[in-house]
Amino acid sequence: MRVSTSQLYANTIQTMNTQQSLLTQLQQEASTNIKLATPADDPLGAARAVQISQNQAALSQFATNQQAATSSLGLEDSTLGSVTSVLQDINSLLVQAGTGTLTDSNRQALAKELQGDRDTLMSLANTTDGAGNFIFSGFQAGSPPFSNQSGGGVTYTGDTGTRMIQVTGTSSIASGDNGASVFLSVLGGLAQPVPAGAATNTGTGTIVNPVTISTTGAPTNNNPYSITFSSDPATGALQYEVDDTSTTPPTQISVNQPFTADQPINLGPGMSVQISGTPAPGDSFTVTPAAKGNTDVFSTLDTVIAALQVPAQNNPTATATVTTALTTASTELANTMTNVSTLQASVGGREQQLKALSTVNQTQALQGSSDLSDIVQANPAEVLSQFTLVQTALNAAEVTFAKVVQGSDLFSVISP
Repeated sequence: MRVSTSQLYANTIQTMNTQQSLLTQLQQEASTNIKLATPADDPLGAARAVQISQNQAALSQFATNQQAATSSLGLEDSTLGSVTSVLQDINSLLVQAGTGTLTDSNRQALAKELQGDRDTLMSLANTTDGAGNFIFSGFQAGSPPFSNQSGGGVTYTGDTGTRMIQVTGTSSIASGDNGASVFLSVLGGLAQPVPAGAATNTGTGTIVNPVTISTTGAPTNNNPYSITFSSDPATGALQYEVDDTSTTPPTQISVNQPFTADQPINLGPGMSVQISGTPAPGDSFTVTPAAKGNTDVFSTLDTVIAALQVPAQNNPTATATVTTALTTASTELANTMTNVSTLQASVGGREQQLKALSTVNQTQALQGSSDLSDIVQANPAEVLSQFTLVQTALNAAEVTFAKVVQGSDLFSVISP
């Protein structure tokens, strides 16, 4: 194969130009420490770099979301802890109010303490975060969720929405709980039925102890009951009737049953209640499933505060009314405490979940940074090695080409 002089020159010059271009590229990589400056440098690497960069941006946003959710849940956790402390103090005051030796002034003093705790509870229910958002208002973060009603209880102006934050590519987490679920709700499966006495009772009958549940999960435990007292027309003895008031008209469970104080009164096959003292004919009591009765803890407090302020000293009927009111309030308060404790446990679980997700997110972000660096960043040792190799090859090519050109010069072989 014959190679012309012009072809030899062209091929050699092209080779040296390529090597010179590579040297320039390596010099740039050495000075900037970047080997992927444009997609043309490495199309496949550039595509991979774009993909990694997008994933890194998503991980960065997830990290921000996780931090925001952690902050929100931390504030809710702390607030619910304070709520629990206030509820425990209220419970202690209710126990103290049940002491039989208290005077009217003693009960009124306790009512004032309970009012102070209620005010504290209201303040906690309207807690705001650092940005002024109300944490228990659902989606209505800009306005206080709770306000007092003139007749007792509260008005909830928030909503039942739950603020969700996306914390990974496939999952979101609740960053808070609305006020209705905290202060106006009970857990049906864990809450105790609530006993109460009619305001018109004239006897000394009281419900002192909680309702006894003998068969957990009995369907009839979810029904409301009434216990009405009357006198036997023939003997004048006190008797009672138990009705299931979940139907219209009410369904009789038992009728004309002789009453004995402190003996269990069966409410269907699953539970019973004890009534102490001596009810008067016409007196009545109720037992209501927690979720179907009053679930407003503020209303509970308003009712028991009002009951403690009514003079009852040396008045057996009024004393019986206060005693039953305290039992009702204690049961409703216990149901609220169970609800708040369960919610706080849920908040703690979400905080632990976020902690685990944050660790995974950080690991993925570090791996992504490493992968992106491998694609984009130049390796100084590798660049120097390649630069030396190409420079040596270029120098060798230049020397060789010079000798070839000198040896093939036509005039060098022409004799003078």
